Parts: sequence; structure tokens; C-alpha cells
Amino acid sequence: MKSTPARMRQILLVTVTALFIALLAPPPCGAIAPVERFVLPNQLVVLVSEEHSLPFVTFELLVDAGARRDPSQKGGLANLTAESILLGTKNRPISEVNEILDHMGTTLKVSCGWDFASISFRSLKKELEQGFALFMEALTEPAFPEAELQREKQAILGSIQSAKDDPMDTARKEFRKIVFVNSPYDHPVEGTEESVPLLTRERVKEFYEAYYQPGVSILAVAGDITVEEVKEKIVPGLTLWKGKKVADTSVATKFAEGPKKSLIDRPITQANIVMGHGGIERSNPDYYAVSVMNRILGGSSLSSRLAEVIRVKNGLAYSVYTAFHAQKYPGTFQLVLQTRNASAGEAIRLAIGEMERMRKEMVSTQEIETAKKYLIGSFPLRLNTQSNLASFLAQAEYFGLGLDYPERYPSLIRTVTREDILRVARQYLRPDNYILAIVGNQQEIKIP
Repeated sequence: MKSTPARMRQILLVTVTALFIALLAPPPCGAIAPVERFVLPNQLVVLVSEEHSLPFVTFELLVDAGARRDPSQKGGLANLTAESILLGTKNRPISEVNEILDHMGTTLKVSCGWDFASISFRSLKKELEQGFALFMEALTEPAFPEAELQREKQAILGSIQSAKDDPMDTARKEFRKIVFVNSPYDHPVEGTEESVPLLTRERVKEFYEAYYQPGVSILAVAGDITVEEVKEKIVPGLTLWKGKKVADTSVATKFAEGPKKSLIDRPITQANIVMGHGGIERSNPDYYAVSVMNRILGGSSLSSRLAEVIRVKNGLAYSVYTAFHAQKYPGTFQLVLQTRNASAGEAIRLAIGEMERMRKEMVSTQEIETAKKYLIGSFPLRLNTQSNLASFLAQAEYFGLGLDYPERYPSLIRTVTREDILRVARQYLRPDNYILAIVGNQQEIKIP
């Protein structure tokens, strides 16, 4: 077949596009440049990783101001505060902020989780000076305009309402509501239909002034910038961020005792199941053994013990998986699956059986080696873009993992033994003490 000019242009375009995409990722994990860490006089921790393959610079500011700091009956305040950071400054309305960002091709976004909030900034190197100035203006001089704040609240309430149509989301929230007796994680990050309307501009300002402080923040910088340039061009602006001390908080976490079951009736064909119990905190020394154990049990929806028994052998579910949500304070262990309403009881019985088997029998050598190989092999994906790298560095600092964590991680996984797996399964899996939340057709579901 002859190659027409149009065909040749198409081939050239595909080739150039593929090469460009390949350039977007920084070098593999082992090739990452050393990370420079320093602490400013205002106690802001700064981390810098040079990566010069593309002319971009990425900032990730992590602030210890997540939803776990929400006051009682004010769920969603941390999230609303984070979202409101970008609703305009004391000098510029939101329209002008967005216009400047669009003109520079710069991105500025926020997010909020249970532990921390993040402000992410990405800019071309040539636009860094102006972009950083806008980043600092948004961070230190938010206006919290009433009209924009009300629109944001309505958008959040709309999302909460829409989520009710998702049966799995409903099951997850029901599980969380039951499993936590006393915990800073006992409510949705976004809040509820009852709590969000109670959030006022005054409350948002109070939360911002209390927790958006440099002493509880971490700035990770990754990309086409040197440590010297950061100290010369970025640090002077950062030192102008004056702060005050944030009081340490002590949290006592208590989980519900099971078994407890909650069935929410919906006229649907699938049972959406979330079951589990209390879990571990990220600082738990057993975290790595638990990670390997979880991978074998249900960490993969296609190649775990649960997938083999429930999906492959019995054809009861297309996807089934487990996860330990390890956070600053103890999170949860969750087993999640979807199956036909009539199969719910059998799927739950099989899942409990696999948890019990994990507690009674040593895993095979092949199972543990396969799990370790996956965890070690997939680790570099956490660092494969500037944004991922900056986010990873900030979180590694937050959880106290150390600057050499990427180098140490493989050995932390390799040293886990079969005996370790049996020990942590017996300690952290509780198949007789589970919380079960199901959303499905009540008339068709028969649970043990």
C-alpha cells in the first residue's frame, strides 16, 4: 500500500506524540537526584528534587489541615476551607486569578483528605516568578468572598446528593459511620447534607487562621530548578509567610465491636458490600508485613486469594479487593465486592473463610514472592511524574519516612517472611469481629 502525504503526516504525528509522552516522566526511582531538605525560620519544611528533563516546576504544599481537624457537628469545614483558598484573594477576584493562570498555562489546584490538605502548583520555568507570586497570594491572602463561598457550598451539597445514587459510595459511608466509635475519621471529608449548611464564612476564616500555618506545612519542589534557585527566588517569598504555633492534638481511636450488620434497601440487582473492622496507623512497624499480607489476601482484584475463590472458582463477583487504609491515626481494613443479591450471603461466607485461612495457615513461598515482586516493581510508579514525585516527597515527610525511603522501600518489603504474614494476619484480621454494610435488594439478600 502506498504511503500518501496525509498518511505520512499521521505517522509522523503519532511518532512525535509518543516521544513527547515518553519525555514527560522523570528517570526511574533509582535515578532520582538526592533530595535537599531545609527548614525555614517560620518552621516551614522545604524539600527540593531537581529534574531537568522538561522546563516545568511543580510545587506541592501539604498542610496539616485535613478533615480530621473538623470540629464536632461541622464536618466538611476543612474541605470547604481548602476549596475556598482559590476563590479569590484580597487583591484579585477569582475571575482575574483564573485569567492569569490561563494566560501563563499554569495550574493551581487544591484538595483535602482526612489527614491533610494540599495546594498543587505547576508552571513553566519561564513563568515561575509570576506564578509563584500568585501561589503565595492565594495561600496567604485569601478573601473568602461570601458569594463565591455560597456557590462552593451549593456545589459540595450537589455532589453529596449525587453520590447517593451510587450504591457502593453509600455502602462505604454506612460502613464508616458504624465502624468508628471515636475517631477523627468518622465522617465524610466533604461533610454531610446536615453539616455543610452550618458552615459559615466566619468558621472558614477561623479554621484557616488556626491551621494554615507554616509550622505544620511541607513544601515539596520538583522539576527544572536547582536548590540554589529555590533558595534565591522562592525562599524569600516563603519567609514572609508568618505563622503561629498550632497546638498538638491527642486522639484516642475506638472502633465498634462486631459482628454488626446494616442493610440499606435499594431496588437494584447487585449487592454492594463493604465489610471490615479497625486497622492500623501509617507509623505501625508492621505496615510492610501487612502490605504483603493484604496483597495476597485481596490486594489485587484479579490475582489474590479472594479473587481466585470468589471470582474465578465460583463466579460470584467480577471484582473483589481488600485494603488497609493506614493514616496518621488508625484507619480501617475494608473488604469490598459487588455480587448478585442472591449470591451475597455465599460471597460473604467465602470471604470470611479466606480471612480465617490466612490466620491459620502459612502462605506459600510462591504467594509471598509474587506479592513482594509486585509491590517492589510497582513502587516507581509513585514517582513517575513531577506531580507524583512532589506529592510523594511531601507525604513521606509528613509520615516521617525519611528522605532515603525510596531506596529503603525494596528491602523493607523483601525482609517480610512467611512467619511475619501469619503473625500479622492473626493480629490484624478479625473475621469474627466485622462490620458489614450492604446496599441492595433486601428481599433477595440472605446474609449469614
